[in-house]
Amino acid sequence: MPALAISASGLTAERLRLDLIANNLANINTTRTPRGGPYRRQVPVFAEKLREALGQSPGQAPGRGVEVAAIVEDNTPPRLVYDPSHPDADPNGYVALPNINIVTEMVDMITATRAYEANVTVLNAAKAMTLKALEIGR
Repeated sequence: MPALAISASGLTAERLRLDLIANNLANINTTRTPRGGPYRRQVPVFAEKLREALGQSPGQAPGRGVEVAAIVEDNTPPRLVYDPSHPDADPNGYVALPNINIVTEMVDMITATRAYEANVTVLNAAKAMTLKALEIGR
């Protein structure tokens, strides 16, 4: 059933998006990473899964859902805060904090939650239609 597979792919993608948001919020004050410098905000890049149909080019084929094409780091510069007592302060007393805005993360969390709920609704509707179709066959 394609509807179930498409909704399941959406659920998986939104779950990863929520995990990345939680990771960003957990690292909002991380000033030192193994790569050096402050933590960088991570965001997913979604892409449509395409199904090759007979006689159609990949761009014209009907979709099979969504997949995470990549997880990229936000390239906005870190926030600089004056705190000369911080162990990671530069010679001028500034500390580079992650480029995470809590308001942006909360808005992203709400939209991801709504998209997740929409996919659950589609799954429930597809399940109900399948059960009704099976009842007709009796």
